[in-house]
Amino acid sequence: MISSQIHSLIVLLLLALSAGDQISAAIETETEPVPAPWPEQFHALLLMNKSGSLEIVDLWYDWVNGRNFNIIQKQLGKLTYDLEWNNGTSFYYTLDASKTCRTVHFEVGILRPNWLDGANYLGQRQVNGFLCNLWEKVDFLWYYEDVITKRPVQWIFYTGREAHVMTFEVGAVLEDEKWQAPVYCFHNEKKNSE
Repeated sequence: MISSQIHSLIVLLLLALSAGDQISAAIETETEPVPAPWPEQFHALLLMNKSGSLEIVDLWYDWVNGRNFNIIQKQLGKLTYDLEWNNGTSFYYTLDASKTCRTVHFEVGILRPNWLDGANYLGQRQVNGFLCNLWEKVDFLWYYEDVITKRPVQWIFYTGREAHVMTFEVGAVLEDEKWQAPVYCFHNEKKNSE
C-alpha cells in the first residue's frame, strides 16, 4: 500500500513538473517579438508614396563601409541621388546637364543595423498580403516586418510618406566606384547644414 502511494506521488510529481514546463513554454511564446536587425549589407527596391506623389527608390545599404545610397526616380520626373555617409555627410545630386548638388551635414550618420531597438510593439497586422509584426519607433514611423521571413514589408512615416518594399536582397553590394559623388559636389560654394 505504501509502495503504491509512493508510486502515485511520483507520478503526480512528474505530471506537475511536466505541466510547469508547458506553462513556462507557453509564457515564453507569449513574449513580444523583437524586430530583426537589418543585414549589414542589402539592396532593396522601394515604391514610395508621398501623399500621392510616387517614386521608385533603389536603396543600397552598406553598414560595413559606413554608407547608404538612395537612387530616386520620381514619377515622370528627374532621377536624383541621395548618397549618405556614416560621418553625417549627405550629397543630394543629379547627373544630368544641370549638375545640381546640395551637401548636407547631419549630426548622426546612417541608420545602424539595430536602429529598431527599443521600438514599441503594436501587434500583428495584414499588410499587402503579408502577416506582419508592427513596431512604432520614436513617434516617427511604423515598421512592418514579415512574421515568417523577418524581412521588412513596409514603413509608414508620420509625415504621410509610405515605403513599400518590393525586393530585399541580403548581402547585395553596389560596386565601389558608384559610391562617389560627382566632382561638382566638392566645388559648390553653397554648403547647407540641417
